[in-house]
Amino acid sequence: MQNETLTIALAGNPNSGKTSIFNKLTGARQSVGNYPGITVDRKEGHFRWKGKDVRVIDLPGTYSLTAGSPEELIARNVILEEKPDIVINVIDSSNLERNLYLTMQLMELGVNMILAMNMWDAVERRGLKTDLEKLEFLLGLPTVKTVGSKGKGITSLKDAVVGNRAVQTSSPWVKGASTPIKKAVSVLSAELACVNKQHCEWKAIKLLESDREVQKQEDESIVGFSLQLASRLETQRGISSGMLIARARYKYIEQLIKQVVVRTVSSRVSRSDRIDAIVTNRYIGIPIFLVMMYLVFSFTFTVGEPLMGYMEMLFKFIGNLVSGLWPAGSDSMLRALIVEGVIGGVGGVLVFLPNIFLLFLAIALLEDSGYMARVAFIMDGLMKKLGLHGKSFVPLLVGFGCTVPAILATRTLENRNDRFTTLMVAPLMSCGARFPIYMMIIPAFFPQAWRAPLVWIIYLVGILLSIVIARFLRKKVFKGDETPFVMELPSYHIPTPVSILRHTWDNAGEYVKKAGTVILAISVILWVLSSFPRKKQFTVDYDSEIAAVTASELPAELVTDSVTVLENTRQMEAFTYTVTGRLGRFLEPVMEPLGFDWRVTTALMGAIAAKEVFVSQMGVVFAVGESDEDSSTLREKLRENYTPLQGLAMMLFALISAPCVATIAATRKETESWKWAMIQLFGLTILAYIVTLVVYQVGLLVT
Repeated sequence: MQNETLTIALAGNPNSGKTSIFNKLTGARQSVGNYPGITVDRKEGHFRWKGKDVRVIDLPGTYSLTAGSPEELIARNVILEEKPDIVINVIDSSNLERNLYLTMQLMELGVNMILAMNMWDAVERRGLKTDLEKLEFLLGLPTVKTVGSKGKGITSLKDAVVGNRAVQTSSPWVKGASTPIKKAVSVLSAELACVNKQHCEWKAIKLLESDREVQKQEDESIVGFSLQLASRLETQRGISSGMLIARARYKYIEQLIKQVVVRTVSSRVSRSDRIDAIVTNRYIGIPIFLVMMYLVFSFTFTVGEPLMGYMEMLFKFIGNLVSGLWPAGSDSMLRALIVEGVIGGVGGVLVFLPNIFLLFLAIALLEDSGYMARVAFIMDGLMKKLGLHGKSFVPLLVGFGCTVPAILATRTLENRNDRFTTLMVAPLMSCGARFPIYMMIIPAFFPQAWRAPLVWIIYLVGILLSIVIARFLRKKVFKGDETPFVMELPSYHIPTPVSILRHTWDNAGEYVKKAGTVILAISVILWVLSSFPRKKQFTVDYDSEIAAVTASELPAELVTDSVTVLENTRQMEAFTYTVTGRLGRFLEPVMEPLGFDWRVTTALMGAIAAKEVFVSQMGVVFAVGESDEDSSTLREKLRENYTPLQGLAMMLFALISAPCVATIAATRKETESWKWAMIQLFGLTILAYIVTLVVYQVGLLVT
């Protein structure tokens, strides 16, 4: 059986260093997928050690196996259904009491187990002395000291795995529990049909805890009997049977820790405690966080801007290179499709990859260092008042950079109602793609003194609307008890470059994947709609006009400007003849009460692909060619055709209306349903229409 593959599962609390252990064990030989029917990542890897192939499953980080969240249920089901040969329980050695609670529940399953006593360096720094030999004896489990972030102990852990050192477990706390609990577990176990005694004991414990998943698997008579026993325990002790069992586990853990842990310096305060005294301070904690976020965004945009320029140059070069495959002036549809539809569409999204990568790099640094856990802690009180969970703050913050990763970041919320509420309002955080729209409109209509306050007001409107909608959704749609805020504050540590880069690429890779799939498809569709039908007869013979201007004796600069105007005018006339142009005119009566003509309507339609497309589309319809937010010609056209009130209406609609296609795709993926994606799409568009209508009509009355 030398070539038989061994399967091991890594289980542990969030922030226990489990992912570092996984990365060190598997190196680059790993893959990421999703568990069926849910958006929790499934990570697997492989390694070969002493002639044996080992498959590694990195279970979701969880504090217990009580099936209270998708992560808890998945971790439990993988162990029960896939039956790994060994479970490695990764423990934060500096926080034994919290981590051993999961250990107790793993032992109840009767699995073959090894304890990886991780973050052992933190134990020594905190002045603790843990007797591992005694811990091994009392639990009957092999233990291995590890420091996952530095790769220490990985060799010993591999030796323990292939050397068959794992030991089958049982429930140690049951023997020391009070008589009523022991009796209830024993009596109920005897009534169950199981593969072995330990499995019956685990089922009995789960039934007494009123575990719904286990209840579904048993006959009504068994469930009824378990509820009678649970009720009897509650009557005798005055608290629920589930709470009694949790207390029994913690009582055993407390006695265990007293026997194996000694604090060598009683007054020693850890480095993490000293830092927390500052960063979680009720008065300066939030200001410190705001400064940190300012630094994150400054880093993202300062470093990312020149990199974006290089990306734009790259895609422009690729476009020109492909165009060069056809004769100059060619009217080939295939060339236009590839250059304008594929390269232009996907390239217009991928140019933001440097910003996305740098944003996730900075956030990964803050997360892996342990700081982001403190942010959620200090923001919890405020977020609860707003109808959101404390952990919702980080995804919403990410939304100011890009909504797609913000929606992906809602995975950290265990409760479905909290998760759905957060992802539904995330698009109201004004993302970076909307910023070019503000930068085009504000300088066109408003003096310098008003520009910064207007940007601040636009961002504030998005935040206030998200609060109102979140409260409505939580009370009317995603009703249910609020999930208590439970988050372990891990010790601060210096993140490893490999871990940071891997986390960054995992998230940035999602962005690239969407650019190559959903956005590619939508870009091609929009190109087709903006290119067909093709107009063959124009109101003016533009070729003759251009030839006449070129042959004239006008100054070269004037000739160039005149030719540009003629080409742009022809482009606008051709565009108005296409499906998109006709749709813009068809929808003009609907959008007119908001102060929008067909040109603005058409540009807003193009912005569905990506918000920043609004700027270039406005350049097309005003016949000024390809434009960006710094185009003075386009700003002049805006001033000639619209009022400041209409400019404000454009910004409000762009802020609130349907998010880009990548966001819709992300919402569908995270909710596993087109229903919520469509509700988000049409709901925000209707809201944008109502808000913009009110602002514009009231503005007309007072101006």
